[in-house]
Order: sequence, then C-alpha cells, then structure tokens
Amino acid sequence: MMKKFNFEIEHSLGETHLARAGVIHTAHGDIKTPAFIPVGTQATIKAVTVEQIRESGAQAVLANAYHLYLRPGSALVEKGGGLSKFMNWNGPTFTDSGGFQVLSMGSGYKKVISMDAEASENTPKSKRYAFVDDDGVNFKSHLDGSMHRFTPEVSMKIQHQLGADISFAFDELTSLADPHDYQIEALGRTHRWADRSVTEFRRLQQLNPAREYQALFGVLQGANYEELRRETSKRLGSMDFDGFGIGGAIEKSQLGEIVRWCTEELPADKPKHLLGISEPDDMFEAVANGVDTFDCVSPTRVGRNGAAYTLNGRFNVKAARYKEDFSQLDPDCDCYTCTNYTRAYINHLLRAKEVLGYTLMSIHNEAFIIRLVADMRASIIDGTFEELRKSWLERYYALKNS
Repeated sequence: MMKKFNFEIEHSLGETHLARAGVIHTAHGDIKTPAFIPVGTQATIKAVTVEQIRESGAQAVLANAYHLYLRPGSALVEKGGGLSKFMNWNGPTFTDSGGFQVLSMGSGYKKVISMDAEASENTPKSKRYAFVDDDGVNFKSHLDGSMHRFTPEVSMKIQHQLGADISFAFDELTSLADPHDYQIEALGRTHRWADRSVTEFRRLQQLNPAREYQALFGVLQGANYEELRRETSKRLGSMDFDGFGIGGAIEKSQLGEIVRWCTEELPADKPKHLLGISEPDDMFEAVANGVDTFDCVSPTRVGRNGAAYTLNGRFNVKAARYKEDFSQLDPDCDCYTCTNYTRAYINHLLRAKEVLGYTLMSIHNEAFIIRLVADMRASIIDGTFEELRKSWLERYYALKNS
C-alpha cells in the first residue's frame, strides 16, 4: 500500500508562537491549513449540495461513523465505492470514531458508566442508554432504541469500510462533571483503546493493500487537567498515528492553554485537529497554539435556526425588523447567498420553514467560517496573524462587549 499521506509545514510564526500554515496531502487531494472542515454527518451537509459546499471554499468534509453505521450501513457505503464516491465529493474526507455519539446521544435515556456488567444488566432498559466497560460501549440507537455495541475493533472496521482519508481512534468521552478519579480511569481506557485501534486499523490495511491509504488520528482526552493532557499527548504521540484529534471536555476560558499543553508534547511534524469547534475567538486561540484543522456542525445548525455570521457579529435574520430589509444578507460577503438574495426573502423563507431558507443560510455561514480560517492561514504566511486576530475579534464582538 502506497502511503499517500503526509503533512508539510510551509510557514510558522516562530518558536514561541505555535501557529503554522501547512498542507495535508491525502489520496483525494490536499488540504491547505489551517482549515475548517464542514460536517456532513450522514454523508451530506444538511440542505446543501456538494457543489454548493465546494463553491463555499470547503476543502474537505467530515462524516459521522455512528450515524452511517446505523443507516445506511458502512458495508453499503463501501459497496458504493467509499465515502467520497458515495456522496459525490471528489475531495478529502474525515470520519470520526463514533465515540462521542455513543456516549452523548441520550435520546432521553440515562447514561450509565460502570465496570460492573451485572449492574448494566440490572439497570431498567427504559433508563439505560450507554454502558462502558473495558472492552467497549453498549448503547441504544437514537433511531429505534435497539441495542448495539462499539469496541475499538468495530469502530475501525466501520471507518475502514467508509474509506475516509482521515479516521479517528475510538475513545471514551468524559465531561467536566466527571471527577478527577474517573478522568484518570477513563483516560487509561482511552489509551488501551488507542493501542487496539492502531493494531486493528493497520491489520485491515494489510488485508486490503490495494485500498487508498487511510490516515489514523489518535484522540486526546483529559478534560481541564494539565497532567492528564500532557500524559496522553506523550503516550499517543509515541504511537503509530498519522495525526491527532484534540477532543473531550474543554472549559472555554482554558481552550488555548489546554491546546498548548497538547501541542507542546505532540510531534510537531504531524497535523492536529480540534474536534467540534467553530466559534471565531476559539479558532483564533487554537490556531495560535498549533491547531491545523477544525470541524463543527454549528455553522449550518445555527443557520437553520436563523443566525447569520457577519464581520459585525451574528444576527437573527428571522427577526421582524428584517421583514422589509431588501439589502443582501451580509454586505461584506460575496458568497452565492449574499450575491443573489435579500434579508427580506430569507426572512420569509425561514418563517415559512422552506428548505431553501436553510440552504441559503448554510451556504453563507459555511463560506464565512471557511473564509475566516483561510484568512488566518494567509496572515500566518505574511506574518500578520496577531494583527488580524486583534482587529477581527474587536469588530466581531463589538456589540457583545459594548
């Protein structure tokens, strides 16, 4: 199997500043970093075609292993030629491991974490959603309540079948509410699952040598604890991973600090991905501390609910004041939505719950966040990152801070 994956660092801001611009080379194309990766949960960006998301500037998309396992099934996606071909996206793709979803999508059920399998069996089914043991996780489908089980080996098989360019190791999600003792216990499990993920993923690759190379990223947990974040970074950094995903519970006020703990310990020549982040101040902070890529559902989700990003902050297009506003959605944007449609028309669509309204808002919000991170990349290359960060955030949060 030819390894068509590597990371090239083109520019960096120096030893004391971890921001860098690079290129991730994959079998389906390059990703110029820093980059925002739109989330296509079920092999689609909600209400948006691949042509539209490509025109918005997206370089890659991320799909969800948990959701695609439940429907239509990873074997069917594999039969359809893999994720890129199945969804008609001729660029790089990511898939997450499903670890977040199996432990977070409660559908009204109580999350149960216990080392006692008998306790799991004795928990009433109406109250049981997820049960973690050393081997894996039992969980209820959010679709029909049926029981399923994910282990590192199952997650690796699903992601191998999906065929994304970048996949993630199976990990245990913890929350800020979990005590320190449990964070230590869960992190130990995540480390053992990382070992098993690497072993299984590489085994599957050896069984299918004709397949295009899939990179595997390790996932770092540890919540807000410096010793745990540094420990897991050293441990996973020494393993056979192609890159790393920084995940888990992170207090917003500590985001930059936590990211730096990780990036200071991880191999500098491998890409770092921050999972589930798209708020502008968080992305600036993360890029400053060495993050290369991001993903988040927020741009399309808030767009479907009426929130539009602009350089002057977010505003609610559904508000009554925009009912007769015939100006473009964002005067500083040249995306398809802003070039062709007015606030009044989009206000009407959203109030009428027309799908086109969701499409137009999603196109704009994705284009806005993608462009922001592309501007960060350009500022790293020309040495003006901190100037961009200061001026951009002052304008965006001006009303919020006034």
